[in-house]
Order: sequence, then structure tokens, then C-alpha cells
Amino acid sequence: MKMLNYTNLLGAVVTIILYVSAILVFVVRLIDKPEIGHWFGLIQFLMLIPMLYLLIKAPSLNRPVLYYIQICLMLSWLIVEAFLDYFYKVDFRQVRWMVIGYVTLFFAGTGGMLGVVAYAGRGWSISAVILFLVMAVLAFVQRSVTGM
Repeated sequence: MKMLNYTNLLGAVVTIILYVSAILVFVVRLIDKPEIGHWFGLIQFLMLIPMLYLLIKAPSLNRPVLYYIQICLMLSWLIVEAFLDYFYKVDFRQVRWMVIGYVTLFFAGTGGMLGVVAYAGRGWSISAVILFLVMAVLAFVQRSVTGM
């Protein structure tokens, strides 16, 4: 039973870290310091390791298929982000169809993590929902202000 509690807590902490780091990325873009945002992005990439652990542990915890989808969507967004912004440095934010796909995957991944945090309990879920909403508002405000 303790493994279940630690795994649930890990999922909650990973989710909160993802949301807070995304919020920080949007804030530094708003204050015209996007280079700092890359460092916060690296924090997001570090979450790949615990998310893979959550996937490995999921069968032993009898997680539903939706749990796998939720984590895989977030992992997919992180991989796309790595290739577009870090490896190939593609200036895709001015191409409407690419932005729509990117934003859709971002919100599918981050929204799906709300399902992961829910296993840790109500307090964690409420905190995550609030951070998700702040992140969502900042994402659109930042896009409209900076075009990034």
C-alpha cells in the first residue's frame, strides 16, 4: 500500500512542477526574457524520468488505460517541444497550423496530468486545477502579447 501512496504523490509532484515551470516560462516571456524560459523548460524535461517511472509502475497499480494516455500525451508534448525548440530550433510559432497542433498537444498533455494528480487526493487536485487555470490564462495572454 505504501508504494501506491508514494507513486500517487510522485504523480502529483510531477504535475505541479510541470505547471509551475510552464507558468514561469510564460511569465518570463511576458517580461521579454525568453532565454530564461529555456531553463524552466529544462525543468520540464527532467520530469520525463519520473513520468517514465509512473508508466512502468502503472500495471502493478492496475491503472486504467486513460492513465497511460494521459502520461503519454504529456511525454509526446515534451518530445515535440524538445525537437522544435531545443534540437532543431524551428521557428514554428508563426505558422498557424503548427501552432494549433502544438497548443492542442500542450493542453492535451497538461490537462491529462490532472487525471494523474487526482490519485493523490483532493488537496493536490484542487492545487493542480488552480495552477492549470493560471497556466492556461497565461498561455493565451502571453501569446497575444508576444506572439510566441
